[in-house]
Amino acid sequence: MFLERYSLYLRAGLVMIAGLLLGLFTTVLSLNAGYGFNALEAGPWTAWPSVGVPDSDPYARAVIARTGETPLGRDQGLVFTASTDSSGAPLDGACDYTLEDPTPPARFWTLGIVSTKGSLFANPTGRFGYSSADILRHEGGGFNINVSRNMQTGNWLSPGEAHQFSFILRLYDTPLDVDTQPKADRFPKITKLNCA
Repeated sequence: MFLERYSLYLRAGLVMIAGLLLGLFTTVLSLNAGYGFNALEAGPWTAWPSVGVPDSDPYARAVIARTGETPLGRDQGLVFTASTDSSGAPLDGACDYTLEDPTPPARFWTLGIVSTKGSLFANPTGRFGYSSADILRHEGGGFNINVSRNMQTGNWLSPGEAHQFSFILRLYDTPLDVDTQPKADRFPKITKLNCA
């Protein structure tokens, strides 16, 4: 009788522990998978327009609480990130890339390089991005940004010693329609040139 009860309690305890571990595992997975639902994708660029609204989903609120970031409100702008090039290959710090215009319409934009977690990293140049106000443009208004560990002329960003990195594009006061998927050809093209 005692052994039967002990066995029953033991099995119930193991089931509860397994459920707790499974719940923790799925929570960690969901917190590392982005900002929840309703991602807006344009080629390699992804944004979550529902993150900066009061009724954002609980996954987005949990990610923001964990990272401590302050997202842009929907009426302020949108933040797009890219962790792959335009062909879908992950960005590699040992490779050289070029980003070429266009950018979606916005009153002001910034385009920079960050770690895969969205934070700044050690960079020997001290420059992490450009804005629509300070980028060097070609005749006709176009631009390109070279990304390489080796010094480049013109607009140049260095990934430093990072093995992987991401690009971040902030569009302030943009008329971009968040209810439809934007076209990839309206976003900067990310092209891999060569690798060391």
